[in-house]
Amino acid sequence: MKATGSPNLVVIGQGAAGLSAALAAAEAAKRAALPLAVTLLEKASEGEAGGNTRWTPAYMRMAAPDRVEPSFVHDMLEATRGQGDETYFARLAADAPATVQWIASHGVAFHQPTYYLAKGPPRIQPVGGGESIHRELTRAAGAAGVALRYSCAAKNLVNDGGRISGVRLIGGEVVPADAVVLASGGFQGNRDMMREHFGPGGESVPLLAPRAKFNTGDGIAMALDNGADRSGEWNGMHIEPVDPRSRNQAPVVLVYPYGIVVDQSGHRFFDEGRGLVHETWETFSRRIHFETPGREAYAILDSRLLKIADWQRATRSEVPPYQADTLDALAKLVGVDPQNLAATVAAYNAACTGDPQKFDATQCDGLAASQTLQPPKSNWARAIVEPPFLAWPLIGAIAYTFGGLATDDRARVLRQGRPIPGLYAAGEITGHFYGTAPNAVSVLRAFVFGRRAGLDTVEFLRARQG
Repeated sequence: MKATGSPNLVVIGQGAAGLSAALAAAEAAKRAALPLAVTLLEKASEGEAGGNTRWTPAYMRMAAPDRVEPSFVHDMLEATRGQGDETYFARLAADAPATVQWIASHGVAFHQPTYYLAKGPPRIQPVGGGESIHRELTRAAGAAGVALRYSCAAKNLVNDGGRISGVRLIGGEVVPADAVVLASGGFQGNRDMMREHFGPGGESVPLLAPRAKFNTGDGIAMALDNGADRSGEWNGMHIEPVDPRSRNQAPVVLVYPYGIVVDQSGHRFFDEGRGLVHETWETFSRRIHFETPGREAYAILDSRLLKIADWQRATRSEVPPYQADTLDALAKLVGVDPQNLAATVAAYNAACTGDPQKFDATQCDGLAASQTLQPPKSNWARAIVEPPFLAWPLIGAIAYTFGGLATDDRARVLRQGRPIPGLYAAGEITGHFYGTAPNAVSVLRAFVFGRRAGLDTVEFLRARQG
């Protein structure tokens, strides 16, 4: 049966995925001479819109703007412990260059930044971070005719004979929709869902991006109510160690591998040098929040940190570390037990028997502490002896959750393994991540599959028009 009248596409969420979907659909419909009405619904006000996108540095795991590494798909499967969808990640790799070129065509420049201190997979970044992409794609979407509606919270999907026909808002209004793209993020802003999936303390994990308070799992619930399949690790999240004193965007403090980390009692509680920071920060941050008294820890280092070239790249906090000429004075500054801290540092220093000349902040250097030290220190084990001594307070802050909707490589939401006609999802609302977040992939996949959703909805609606 052919549909009559001009079709309507509704996109929910104005982050990277939603903007990409709305803009791509509007442009594709124009090329196809399809009179498509595209409406983007955003729960937040215009000033607070953008979720994680406007807060993130927006690193993207690409060797250059025109290519990904040959090992990209393998690396994704390895990061997701073999539970990820190979077809999904292959599409991500294949579409990434064209997606970045498309974003660049809308006035966003890209460069290859120097990423913190430790080496890792290559990355590109939009100049100006996520804020610049959000600004330019919002401008482009408006110019393409997308209707941007703010302070519009969606409640549920409306069906007519099993076919999507609209989106009902909290106030009761039904926005007509022949297809819907869900791009409203994860559920990190929903205290009840966080406690349900992460246990006691889940409801109080601080948000890395303040605007993520609007990410309350609404889109996930709407799709599940329509029988959508689940995907991803529901007790998994990307969480980072940040300086609670800072007001900067994503104020991570990633110098902790080069010293020790202690709790308020002055004791170490994990191997600070187990791997590169992007390999340890999630486990570390969860330990701080869920297992550490007071949910705060302290990175303790000496003045040799300041001699590492460009050491400032390892922190995005604008607040200087606490500093003192003695460990006793430092302990009192940060509120750590002085005697225990002294004993902890003494035991650590005694175990630092390797050659300090091997120290290399840019990679795992094999400079391990002796096996007598517990917990161990697998790399960067250099004694803390040269005053002044430094300390940063650290808490764990959540960027996004892993549990979400199952989608295929065309961003179609699945029900019993088959696409739900006219329903798409992209970005952090989707699952696909298990164990740990693949480094510098979240923003990239939001853009790639947001754009893919926009392009595919136009094909879907054209076919329905007959």
